[in-house]
Amino acid sequence: MSPEYVRPYVKSQKNDDRDAEAIAEAASQPTMRFVTLKTEAQLDVQVMGRVRAPWSGSVRH
Repeated sequence: MSPEYVRPYVKSQKNDDRDAEAIAEAASQPTMRFVTLKTEAQLDVQVMGRVRAPWSGSVRH
């Protein structure tokens, strides 16, 4: 679930308990839209991009 969909359900100052309560309330709404989970292959590609990114600008040939 995307954070911007949960934000309206947070009742007061942010903490873990209130965040969990807001997520539960938002998830119970019939019109709530959920974010699809990434596949194992998509996560592998994402990790490789993060591992390579810091090195890509500093290596000269």
